[in-house]
Amino acid sequence: MSPAPQRRPPSILESFNFAFEGIIHVLRTQRNMRIHFLVATGVLIAALSVDVSRIELIALLLAIAFVLIAEMLNTAIEAAVDVASTSFDPMAKLAKDIAAGAVLIATINAVAIGYLVFSGQVADRSSRFLDRLSKTPAELTLIALVLTTVAVIALKAASGRGTPLRGGWPSGHAAVAFAGWMAVTLVLDDSPHRFLISSLAFIMALLVAQTRVEAGVHSTVEATTGGLLGALITLIIFQVFSV
Repeated sequence: MSPAPQRRPPSILESFNFAFEGIIHVLRTQRNMRIHFLVATGVLIAALSVDVSRIELIALLLAIAFVLIAEMLNTAIEAAVDVASTSFDPMAKLAKDIAAGAVLIATINAVAIGYLVFSGQVADRSSRFLDRLSKTPAELTLIALVLTTVAVIALKAASGRGTPLRGGWPSGHAAVAFAGWMAVTLVLDDSPHRFLISSLAFIMALLVAQTRVEAGVHSTVEATTGGLLGALITLIIFQVFSV
């Protein structure tokens, strides 16, 4: 009986090809990976637009790489556990939870680094714009929220999808949440914590939109367009009627 032929090791080119296939597979199958890629692209574009220093750019690149690597390792661990486990196993669940926790830590670290890098840049560039609008009467906030709600109902009626309070295009919850974020940002007075408060309001609006998507009530497109609609209506109202 002749010995089985030994499999030759992959060439360097094949190794790169396998690596790219892995990245493409994760992008195709994992929604969170696609979100991370989109956010990373936006962060790098913002870094170029505000002209961050070399050290700040290095910190951003390391944070982005850390998140992407953690997400890919999480996907690999989940796949390996699914292959090894044919039935529910508490240890298999624990392995997946630990891998997901690693992604969460990497994401929180990236958010913290991004805030430290961009907070001063964005605060300085937006200071004049916000100062001009901070004296706007608070009644405009109510008007903007009402107009946002009316616009959402009108668009849902025109598209024939969903009801005023559930489903359809665009997402009313996301529209109101982002309208509130924009209003909070514009009516803040000369507080030294203005950028921090605006950032927290933005995160809360993102969470509102995310919960609608996770609940299966809206698609990502419906939530995104709803958020853009609310923010733009509020910004236009404040721009036109500010004193």
